[in-house]
Amino acid sequence: MASTWISYNELAWTEDLLADPAEYEDEVKVYVDVIKDTAEKPPRTLLHLGSGAGGQDHVFKRHFIVTGVDLSSGMLNKARKAHPDIEYLEGDMRTIRLNRQFDAVVIPDGIDYMVSIDDLRQAIQTAVIHLNPGGVLLVVGKTEETFQNNNFAYTGEKDDVHVTLFENNYINPYVPHTYEITLFYLIRQQGKLTTYTEHSIAGLFPHAIWDKIFKDAGLTMQEKNLNGIYDNYLLGDGEYPMTIFIGRKV
Repeated sequence: MASTWISYNELAWTEDLLADPAEYEDEVKVYVDVIKDTAEKPPRTLLHLGSGAGGQDHVFKRHFIVTGVDLSSGMLNKARKAHPDIEYLEGDMRTIRLNRQFDAVVIPDGIDYMVSIDDLRQAIQTAVIHLNPGGVLLVVGKTEETFQNNNFAYTGEKDDVHVTLFENNYINPYVPHTYEITLFYLIRQQGKLTTYTEHSIAGLFPHAIWDKIFKDAGLTMQEKNLNGIYDNYLLGDGEYPMTIFIGRKV
């Protein structure tokens, strides 16, 4: 079932104005180095779950044969246009089964949309099913212990189109293991303003749950802090710490 998020479908085109593929260079290089350092043998194939518009694949495909999976048709259309050399498939990371294995599976974006512990467990199980023995799983997530409320602002323009996006992250104390993502778009085309709002719920789990799910899935587990990649967009005194969870299939 395709996603209904307007930010990933009707408004997927705004990605071109708000995100420069060059901004992914340093971030994805960290992922590539971690995968190569963790793998038992040099990895050749990579499955990218939650591949979005393919921004990170500009870097991944220099090192691996990439297959991408995403739930949003708008993002998939953009990714296929940007990377005709990559196979992109529509699917849910909790349930998709490709009946083939890869040397590495990555979920560098999108794991937050696993709202429940069961969702998270299913996504990790999907990754493990698609891993060769000795293969590496890399997931970029957040933990309850370190995450906080934040606000972000993104902006970009091209020709006669100007886009500003405000994002609010809010930890609702009345809904455990979650946080809220609220997006507000201001889009001006030839001076005419249109606004869009989108609200979604994301998962936010303590470290112990991440550790248990990885171990239950038969993965060794290491961690690496990933800080600073969104600092340019943070408003006020915000901090956006993230964790790279690295597992190797036994």
